[in-house]
Amino acid sequence: MTFLNAFSAIERAVAITAVAPFVLMGCGIHQTAPAAASQGQLPAPTYREFMPVPDAPPRPRAPGALAAAIENLRDHFDGLAGIAVRSVEGGWSVESVDADRPMPQQSVSKLWVAMTVLDAIDKGRLTLDTPVVVRKQDLTLFHQPLAVLVKGDGYHTDVRDLLKRALTMSDNTANDRLLNLVGGPTAVRGFIARNALGEIRFGPGERLLQSGTAGLTWQPSYSFGRGFEQARARLPREARVAAYQRYVAHPPDGAAPAAIAGALAKLKRGALLSPQSTAYLISTMESSRTGKYRLRGAVPPGWTFGHKTGTGQDLLGRTAGYNDVGLLTAPDGRSYAIAVMIGDSARSIQEKQLFMQGVVKAVVANHRG
Repeated sequence: MTFLNAFSAIERAVAITAVAPFVLMGCGIHQTAPAAASQGQLPAPTYREFMPVPDAPPRPRAPGALAAAIENLRDHFDGLAGIAVRSVEGGWSVESVDADRPMPQQSVSKLWVAMTVLDAIDKGRLTLDTPVVVRKQDLTLFHQPLAVLVKGDGYHTDVRDLLKRALTMSDNTANDRLLNLVGGPTAVRGFIARNALGEIRFGPGERLLQSGTAGLTWQPSYSFGRGFEQARARLPREARVAAYQRYVAHPPDGAAPAAIAGALAKLKRGALLSPQSTAYLISTMESSRTGKYRLRGAVPPGWTFGHKTGTGQDLLGRTAGYNDVGLLTAPDGRSYAIAVMIGDSARSIQEKQLFMQGVVKAVVANHRG
């Protein structure tokens, strides 16, 4: 560099320092100077170095063959349905089209009631041995084996018994009695929100949910005999179809399969409940024998499966909610959270069951022990 060129460079540097603030972006240096200089002299510049931000680690990738199998299953099933599979230990997930769309949960929502009850137990507000009385005014509708035990001054039991009945027998009255005990739908929605479980809604309870789905306004007489079915049969067909369509389009108990799989993975990792409550809930789910031809129908020997089913009302060959969600654990201890939800379909029950079994078969086939 010649003397003149060097002198010109010095002049340019001095001219730059007279302008404040400035940033030398290429060097990662930021100079800050006061707006006005004191006594005509420039203050000494100050510098702050910008540290580079490291790239985020790559997200785990799901097995390509599993993703292709799930996509193929969904593509060949007629109706509104969604599939979500999440590896609890691996962190990856596979989701079909519509896996982010809220679909009718029906009795799958009993899971959130159970979690809210167990959360109250963890906080010391209840115990499994807390006594509970179920009276005639607590009866609901549809599947409620508990109803035959409610006589005279009611059925005297405890929280443990009602949890088992709600989760393993899908007893609607047992579930709604627990729901009222823990603080109603608001308490369950609060649990879901506090734990950031995503697109999972909780409805108003069995009586209001089912009567609204049918196009009826709840009456206590619907709890006894075939009162509900008879009232529903008297409705004009157009009213029932309109109510059914409203429910499927905007289910108040709607949940996205992807959100449910994520919540089950959190449960398995111990991120929702205490270790004792987590173990209790999962073992109770594993003792359930409902829906033996749904997801459970394809679970091979040596694997364990804990789940919750959900089935909605039928109308003209369609079913508003035919679901199964759960935790599938391989012999080597690795687990998968699975949610298969059929929001609305005219397919036969057997076709729905085979569709669900296909998901389990795909997961098992792509598991590397």
